[in-house]
Amino acid sequence: MQRILSTELARHTGETVTVAGWVHRRRLLKSVAFLIVRDAAGLTQVVVTEPEVRAVIETLGEESVIELTGTVTANPAAPAGVELTAPALLRILNAVSVPLPFDLHRPALTATLPTQLDHAALSLRHPGRAGALRIAAAATAGFRAALEQRRFVEIHTPKIVASTSESSVRSGVVAGRSDGESGANVFALDYFGRPAYLAQSPQFYKQLMVGVFERVYEVGPVFRAEPHDTARHLAQYTSLDAELGFIADHRDVMAVLTEVVATMTATVAERTGTAVPKVPAEIPALHFAEALRIAGAPADEPDLAPAHERALGEWALREHGSEFVFVTGYPMRKRPFYTHPQPSDPVWSNSFDLLFRGLELVTGGQRLHRYADYEAALAARGESAEAYRGYLDAFRYGMPPHGGFAIGLERFVARLTGAANVREVTAFPRDLHRVTP
Repeated sequence: MQRILSTELARHTGETVTVAGWVHRRRLLKSVAFLIVRDAAGLTQVVVTEPEVRAVIETLGEESVIELTGTVTANPAAPAGVELTAPALLRILNAVSVPLPFDLHRPALTATLPTQLDHAALSLRHPGRAGALRIAAAATAGFRAALEQRRFVEIHTPKIVASTSESSVRSGVVAGRSDGESGANVFALDYFGRPAYLAQSPQFYKQLMVGVFERVYEVGPVFRAEPHDTARHLAQYTSLDAELGFIADHRDVMAVLTEVVATMTATVAERTGTAVPKVPAEIPALHFAEALRIAGAPADEPDLAPAHERALGEWALREHGSEFVFVTGYPMRKRPFYTHPQPSDPVWSNSFDLLFRGLELVTGGQRLHRYADYEAALAARGESAEAYRGYLDAFRYGMPPHGGFAIGLERFVARLTGAANVREVTAFPRDLHRVTP
């Protein structure tokens, strides 16, 4: 008999079916026992009145893996409106006899976050933790779908790179801020006896691939050896990157990003039933100087602090009814060397951040595309062009005006779910203190 998932049971009312999964919870009453079986799709309630089946169930610990048959019976109070009656236990696939470090059947895990992370293989089975990972999967699918519809080609770039210059280039994704091309915040490794580094961003590669496909994207890990110990930072996270050519300026990139985020949220709602915010057709935008004023920050502040981001999120919601807001025109001195300056005033840049519910979610902008401009930008920062030779050579051969963005997946999911810490929505987080399990 073919196994039926919990979400499919309602279509088999009155039939005898086979289900299999984990013992999520047992309720042993005097005359009846209730067994909740969890599978990848959800929960099935099994009503046990048969003494021989009950006797076996009483010996099983939670998270034991079982297979049983029963009759699908309507019950509006049960999950999905049906339950299994007259069950027959077919097989115990794996019995658990040890006590669990925490209960999985409660609506929310009561264990501390470090305890959950120490026992990730178990805590991720909780419907809430697993649900966050499903949201991440749906958001990624939406990201891919939105870009595929717009002629973007998926690429896969190296995560092991030869120099700190290549690794530490700042795409301005969401893992923190530094001026950095110094290489001090990269992970070094021994690559067959010579030094190599884990890439902080696919920035160089996705720019070069604009010269091949015009529009490219990538979903992949990035690595930041920055000693942050906050609820918003990870040493490894998933970056959703995109780059597109033949743009007028950064506003073309912002328009594409708006459409992408709208598709991501719609896909999450469709696939998971999660309540998502409305993405305006035109997200409100502020120049950096105006953002400082609204946030109550000093006019010479070089960047937005978390408190400023929260203030801007509150302003956007109050004034525009939007949970998203763009901040454009960051100072050039706080943006990477490849950022295109604002033509009317080169103190500012053709760059942007997208804030979501008061938190930086995306950074992007227009890039330089002429070789001479790169030479001048590096010289102005006291950087050697030789360190970037493999990257710069592409611009000798003709690159169109282009720009792009990168979304931090874990931050996006944390904001959607209301999680206070990105580790709550990350399967196996890596941070300042944790490299296990």
